[in-house]
Amino acid sequence: MSEQMLSPAAPMPFILAVPSKGRLQENAAAFFARAGFQMAQGRGVRDYRGTLKGMDNVEVAFLSASEIVSQLAAGTVHMGITGEDLVRETLLDADNRVTLLTPLGFGQANVVVAVPQAWIDVRTMADLEDVAAAFRSKRGQPMRVATKYVNLTRAYFAAHGVSDYRIVESLGATEGAPASGSAELIVDITTTGATLAANALKILDDGVMLRSEANLVASLRAPWTQPHKQAARTLLNQIQAEEEARLSRQVTASLAQLPPGLAEALQRFNATAPFGAAGLVEPLKVLCPQDSVAALADWLVGNGAEHVSVQRLDYIYNAKNPLYERLAARLA
Repeated sequence: MSEQMLSPAAPMPFILAVPSKGRLQENAAAFFARAGFQMAQGRGVRDYRGTLKGMDNVEVAFLSASEIVSQLAAGTVHMGITGEDLVRETLLDADNRVTLLTPLGFGQANVVVAVPQAWIDVRTMADLEDVAAAFRSKRGQPMRVATKYVNLTRAYFAAHGVSDYRIVESLGATEGAPASGSAELIVDITTTGATLAANALKILDDGVMLRSEANLVASLRAPWTQPHKQAARTLLNQIQAEEEARLSRQVTASLAQLPPGLAEALQRFNATAPFGAAGLVEPLKVLCPQDSVAALADWLVGNGAEHVSVQRLDYIYNAKNPLYERLAARLA
């Protein structure tokens, strides 16, 4: 018997699943690049395995967005990037199988209930229940809802007391269903609403079922050995450090002395306590959210600062990482 046959199976590497093509893959690659990791796709675009440079113990799997959800649920990958709409639609018990760690700022789209614009008296889900009753009374059959989001539709309609309808599963362009006569209304995904308007459809006032975007999702069913957890910690530490730096600025002020009310001002502008000493030799330095920088600088100048400068940072590392802590709490 060969030595290879006698050797134990290699342990499963940490597997990170990312979209295999299109804009989602480009955005996923840019997301990891900002955090200092470059994705490499094996021998080329036809190779569905790759690496994350800087993370030797991580294997990248290039899959479709729907496959990523399935493999996260099965525990055959540890983390993946996919849309929340697919997670919620595909997994009825999503919160028992996966945990959504953080939205990523791309792939935004809303799952909505849209009806014909000609239904001028139908503005809300409550109105829709009235329409369903009238439709049944007039035609002797339930109104039809065309959608690819069967599970989300059933849950949302039930929560709003709409029960008399029939789902027509959409295999093509859902927005064209009412015009073609195959359904009375639709549940579909939209980014701007322009396609709906072009098909003479309108979104109900309370018809946004889910505001979705790409998320970094972790599997609760995957094997989480100590090396897997350490890989996750390293990955999430870098992602968190980049995000915090991107949303913050270092504000430096030349002050002869600490102005009265500094502590209260920092709290008001959600800035951190100074990590540089205030005085003639070393200026005051604080971290401040980007959208509060101008207000803080104005306050500092008004309270004795000779100069205030603002600097971008690459990474901000903290002892606590809420991303990893969120994962660790679910794995405990």
